[in-house]
Amino acid sequence: MKVQVCIIGGGPSGLLLSQLLHLKGIDTIVLEKYSRDHVLARIRAGVLEHGFAKLMREAQCGERMDREGEIHRGFEIAHDGVLSKIDLHKHSGGNSVLVYGQTELTRDLYEARDQLGGKVVHNAEDVTPHDLTSDRPYVTYRSNGETIRIDCDYIVGADGFHGVSRRSIPKDVLREYEKVYPFGWLGVLSRTKPVSPELIYVKHDRGFALCSLRSQVLSRYYIQVPLADKVEDWSDDAFWAELKRRLPEQVAGCLITGPSIEKSIAPLRSFVAEPMSYGRLFLAGDAAHIVPPTGARGLNSAASDIYYLYHALLAHYQSGDDSGLKGYSAKALARIWKAQRFSWWMTMLLHRFPDRLEYEDRLQQTELDYLLTSETAQRLLAENYVGLPF
Repeated sequence: MKVQVCIIGGGPSGLLLSQLLHLKGIDTIVLEKYSRDHVLARIRAGVLEHGFAKLMREAQCGERMDREGEIHRGFEIAHDGVLSKIDLHKHSGGNSVLVYGQTELTRDLYEARDQLGGKVVHNAEDVTPHDLTSDRPYVTYRSNGETIRIDCDYIVGADGFHGVSRRSIPKDVLREYEKVYPFGWLGVLSRTKPVSPELIYVKHDRGFALCSLRSQVLSRYYIQVPLADKVEDWSDDAFWAELKRRLPEQVAGCLITGPSIEKSIAPLRSFVAEPMSYGRLFLAGDAAHIVPPTGARGLNSAASDIYYLYHALLAHYQSGDDSGLKGYSAKALARIWKAQRFSWWMTMLLHRFPDRLEYEDRLQQTELDYLLTSETAQRLLAENYVGLPF
């Protein structure tokens, strides 16, 4: 089989790029290791930058998102038993974010690919890129015991942190930067009314917490836990009790609890791989970078990669201009490192760090006090939270 672009990874990044390119007449195929049901079972973040929402509309996948998504113009920071509002709309020049679950976004993209007859292969085993530095790269995979070859012009690796794409770049070329945080987030999804119409980030002596939502009947809550903890250590009752301890009294009193429909622990990590391209291979999303979920930059950072790749490939096929492809890695990384900085900053600001010096605790408190009393600091936060321009 011959296509113009072979995309490894059938998550939202790969599907979005495939959809955008298809609408411009560029032939793609998406290879996904797991089944569609498995991909759609992943519970992930749901805060979308305005730029990401615009890209979904350009891909003709934004109708349900616009209908069912929740526009958020701000969020609350809980500290010392009180709530302080961060007005994103005011401090970002009228921008906002859209709360729409990644599972629903992925479902919309799958349906769009189906409607256009897009080529998406699931349960593709042993996916392997070949001849990356030649002008005729190809990808092989196994299906039902048969090895299948895909010849292509370019390969996009959107197959996540553990995927094959980044590992295909020689070790003497690739440089990796990583910070592992000494805690994780225990998250619970429940079919309950959210405790607040806006997100609440909680800074507490017992540890960080977050009150989030997927809709008006589906809530997502998190608490900071040690890395040694396991999901089995936390019953639903224990989770709700600990969450209430970290919330201000007026919020805890309104919290509606219920059985968890999903519960998991996510370790926090910052990671960047450079470069994001090698020969005819281009990395996107978690294959190249990961951020702590504190600032909701993960999926949004992947969207900026797709934006740059989409326009670079468009320029190549429509006008023979390869400057976008040649400059992709540098351009994508410039924005990625800004997202890394913001996620690191929010993580350092709001979490309780074990074995930290009292001096550092006082600096953390001073940083929060400054944020809450400075419009300039709040403008900087809002600018990053709603999304830097592509």
